[in-house]
Amino acid sequence: MPELPEVEITRRGIADHIAGQTITGLAVRQPQLRYLVPQDLGESLTGQRIDAVRRRAKYLLLDVSTGSILIHLGMSGSLRVLPSTTAPGKHDHVDLLFGDRLLRLHDPRRFGAVLWVPPPTEDHALLAHLGIEPLEEQFTGAWLYAATRKSSTPIKLWIMNAQRVVGIGNIYASESLFRARIHPNTRAGRLSLARCTRLVACVRETLQDALEAGGSTLRDFVAVNGNSGYFQQSYFVYAREGEPCRVCTTPIRKQVMGQRSTFFCSRCQRP
Repeated sequence: MPELPEVEITRRGIADHIAGQTITGLAVRQPQLRYLVPQDLGESLTGQRIDAVRRRAKYLLLDVSTGSILIHLGMSGSLRVLPSTTAPGKHDHVDLLFGDRLLRLHDPRRFGAVLWVPPPTEDHALLAHLGIEPLEEQFTGAWLYAATRKSSTPIKLWIMNAQRVVGIGNIYASESLFRARIHPNTRAGRLSLARCTRLVACVRETLQDALEAGGSTLRDFVAVNGNSGYFQQSYFVYAREGEPCRVCTTPIRKQVMGQRSTFFCSRCQRP
C-alpha cells in the first residue's frame, strides 16, 4: 500500500500540473471502488478551479471553492497526468478532465476512493479522527513523551496507529525504530524524553530519505512520472530476515506484531 512518502510524492507531482486549472469534466468507467464514486460528482465539479492540492495522512485533497475531492490510492493505485487523448487501460477507472490533459486513477484492486468532501474538510468521517502529521512541527519529542505516558502498547504499534500519528506504515516504522536503536516491543510508556526525541528525529529522517529516493516500490506503485521508488534498496531491517545487520552484522530477526511482519536487530535495538 502506498504510504505517506509515496502519497506525498504523488501530491507534489500532480500539483504542478493541475493546481490553478479548471475542471472540464469527469469520466467514471468503474464507480465501485472502496466506496461508490458519487453519481453527480462530475456535474458539480465541472467549471470549478483546483485551488490547492493537499495531503492529509494518506489522503489527497483537491480543493475547489465549494469543498474538496478526496482521493485515496488504496492498495496499489496510482495517479498519472496524461494528454486527454490517451486511451484508458483495463484498470483506469476515473479521469478528472482539464481540457487537453487529464488526471487518471489507475487502481487494479479497486481499493481506492474518489469522494466529495464538503466544508469543513476536517469534519469528514475519514479525516476527523486522524492523528498528528509526522513531518509537521507539532510532532516533537516532548509531544511523543507526553502522549505515551502510561501506555503499555509496544512502541511500533503505537506509532502505526493513525489516530495518534498518521502515515507511519509498517516499513517506515521498522526502519525508524532501527535508526533510533529502539526495540519494536518496547512499551511506549517506558521511553524516556531523550529516546522519544531521538525517535521523532529518526521518523522524520526516514520519511525524508524515502521522499528523496522516490518512495518504496510497493507492489506496482509508481510516481506520477512513471518511475518506481528506490528507498527499498537502502532498508536497514525491513524484509531482511536472516541477512546481516548493516551496522553490527547480527542476523536480522522477524516477528509478527499486530498481524504485520516486524524486522529488527536484536543487538542494535534494545528495549
